[in-house]
Amino acid sequence: MDFTLPNEAVLEVKRWPKHTIAAGRRHTVALSSDGTVTAVGDNKDGQCDVSGWHDIVAVAVGNVHMATNTGRAHSVGLKSDGTVVAVGWNNYGQCNVSEWRDIAAVAAGWRRTFGLQSDGTVVAAGRNNEGQCNVSGWCDIAAVAAGDWHTVGLKFDGTVVTAGNNRYSQCDVEGWRDIVAAAAGYLHTVGLKSDRTVSAVGLNKHGQCEVSGWRGIVAIAAGSYHTLGLKSDGTVEAVGMNEHGQCNVSDWRDIVAVAAGCTHSLGLKSDGTVVAVGGNRTGQCDVTGWQGIQLPGRSF
Repeated sequence: MDFTLPNEAVLEVKRWPKHTIAAGRRHTVALSSDGTVTAVGDNKDGQCDVSGWHDIVAVAVGNVHMATNTGRAHSVGLKSDGTVVAVGWNNYGQCNVSEWRDIAAVAAGWRRTFGLQSDGTVVAAGRNNEGQCNVSGWCDIAAVAAGDWHTVGLKFDGTVVTAGNNRYSQCDVEGWRDIVAAAAGYLHTVGLKSDRTVSAVGLNKHGQCEVSGWRGIVAIAAGSYHTLGLKSDGTVEAVGMNEHGQCNVSDWRDIVAVAAGCTHSLGLKSDGTVVAVGGNRTGQCDVTGWQGIQLPGRSF
């Protein structure tokens, strides 16, 4: 393997995580090792128009649930100089990020975008009807995750804060401790603990929160109705809705990063290639020929 997953007994908070693969409603984005970006899938709103991007160090995409009246999305890129670029659906100003500076990590949810600044504060752009962008008072944040209607902030001390809709208790994380990574789905929240176990709260209609038995997990991802857990041996666990085959990951090997979209799942392999399963109606899983995708934690 060209890349080795962490083998230490206790994981640490993932400060300013820079994701190199991202899965949206109907599109997929990946960061190449040369700082350029590749995208496939639905391009109705220009969310795949990333061919001109360069000097990118992380990517994010806006996901959304699978209701028939949804599907529009956007893509976000963090540049090496701490500025941010965005393309795609912008009806709510979610792509108005050109003036952001000193950004260390990015996240994208449905109709909104977040920038984590190097001082541990967070900026937001986009729709705020549920209070999901009320993050101006956050501090000491190490990572941000965005679901459809709620936003999650992981603090340096391993606790978690949230903002936005809590109809299904997806924001009930006050008691969480020793969290090293967080992920947000449509209406559920997932936390990876330092002992490599996983907690989840929120909507569990499809079993997407049934993660209490997981062990040896080193990374997590949350889709609309499913959850992925990357194990230290490079294999992947999956729970939740599998109507489109998005949880059919049992044969994956040598995986070093995962991403979960609405109905599809992505795995980045140690050799810089990508595997995908799930819904492929708009070609969002057509990643077979991709090579040289940036591995997590590597320098450019």
